[in-house]
Amino acid sequence: MKSPRERIIETTFQLFARQGYNSTGINQIISEAEVAKASFYQHFKSKEDLCVAFLKVRHEYWFGELNHFIAKEKSLKSKIINAFDFLVYMNEKENFRGCSFLNILSEIPMDNTKILSVIQSHKADLRNFFSELLNNDELSDHVYMLFESSIIESQLFKSNELIEKSKKIVTNLIQ
Repeated sequence: MKSPRERIIETTFQLFARQGYNSTGINQIISEAEVAKASFYQHFKSKEDLCVAFLKVRHEYWFGELNHFIAKEKSLKSKIINAFDFLVYMNEKENFRGCSFLNILSEIPMDNTKILSVIQSHKADLRNFFSELLNNDELSDHVYMLFESSIIESQLFKSNELIEKSKKIVTNLIQ
C-alpha cells in the first residue's frame, strides 16, 4: 500500500492535470488522497510546498522514463529521435496532458520564485540533456526548441503530427 505522502503526490498529479493548480484545493487533495489533514500538513506546509514537491517527483519520474526509453539505442541520432518517440509514448500514456511544469507555470504569478525556480531547473536539465548528447550548443538548442514546441503543440491539438515532423527535421539536422 502507498504511503500517505505518495497518495497525496499521486492525487495532486491527477487533480492538477484535470483541474489545474489554481482550481485544486488542499481539502480536495486530502479527501481524494484519503489522508488525514494532520497527515497532509506533516508532509507539506502549504499548497505551494506541495507543488514544489510534486514537481520534483515529476521531474525524477519524467527523466527516469526518458532515460529508460532511450537507453537501448546505440547511436546518438537514434537516442535523440527516440526522445521524440518518448513524447508520443507519454501522450498516449497520459492522454496529451502536456508538460506539468508549463501547465503550472501558466497559473502562477511570475513572482512565485519558489515554484518558478523548480520549473526553470527542470527546463535547464532538459536543455542540458540535449547539450550533453550533441556537444554542440547551437544544434542542441535547436533540438531542444523543437522538442519543447512539440510538447506544447501536441497538447494543444491532441495530436502527434508535429512530433513526427520534428523527428524528420531532427533527422536532417543531425549528421
